[in-house]
Amino acid sequence: MLSTSLGVDSKPAVSRLVDAYLSHLAVERRLSPNTVDSYRRDLSQLSAAAASLGRRVEGLDRRALEQVVRQLMGEGRSPRSVARAVACFRGFYRFLVVSGHRQDNPAIDVRAPRAWKTLPKCLSTEEVDRLLAAPDTSEPRGVRDRALIELFYATGLRVSEMVGLRQQDLNLDGGYLTCTGKGRKQRLVPIGDEASAWLTRYIKEGRPALLHKRASSKLFVNARGGAGLSRVGFWKILKAHGRQAGLPPLLSPHVLRHSFATHLLERGADLRAIQMMLGHSDLSTTQIYTHILGARLRAVYDKYHPRN
Repeated sequence: MLSTSLGVDSKPAVSRLVDAYLSHLAVERRLSPNTVDSYRRDLSQLSAAAASLGRRVEGLDRRALEQVVRQLMGEGRSPRSVARAVACFRGFYRFLVVSGHRQDNPAIDVRAPRAWKTLPKCLSTEEVDRLLAAPDTSEPRGVRDRALIELFYATGLRVSEMVGLRQQDLNLDGGYLTCTGKGRKQRLVPIGDEASAWLTRYIKEGRPALLHKRASSKLFVNARGGAGLSRVGFWKILKAHGRQAGLPPLLSPHVLRHSFATHLLERGADLRAIQMMLGHSDLSTTQIYTHILGARLRAVYDKYHPRN
């Protein structure tokens, strides 16, 4: 067992070979200072582990390195961070082999842990309601913003799809829109009654006021020059109303898109229907939302089940 923590605060004496390797990275391979600093921290932690075993860092074997990796994981470092450390160890011992200080690379078969699949964040329905109520709909820009956010949450479109919409892409009487997605593929996406109502008001009142008799092919326009709203413009609008509604800083178009899919699934929507609305070519991409739902169900079970 290793008898010392491998935390970043450990500062053992680093061997001259470690210094030589770091100089090689900085001078010959021209890695960025930030990358070299990350490798320096990883090798300092490795040196601490070697010292706890009474050995020099250049003399460690595969078994000792695997112990180091297990302890890094046990101390709560993310799989990505541990994977970077393993890559650093491999590079260091490869350098020792090439420079003639070792005959073998003990890290060559050491495996890094798999990265956890990060579940997308999503808002609660109460948070979505607060976001939708944030724009000031007494003025044209607020009407646009309300229609924009209502439509985005009602359809789960990608940002590029949203800002690319034209007025002729809407069929409000039929309750759907035509969207051009990745690979220029078109799909029909239903629009809810609330989003349709706000779009109707925006087209009649908000859009003409923002255009000031100018013409634009885009459905959503900005207040300066009547140009189509950009991806960055949409992001700024969403963030501003999110702050106004007191939502967490994680809010982004992706979060709202994930919220759309998760809330549909929670209410019993068919996964393949959600796949079609989101424009996913592969059902496995859509299945991430079943993991979110499973995590929520587990949290409810843990909180309320009498035998838990």
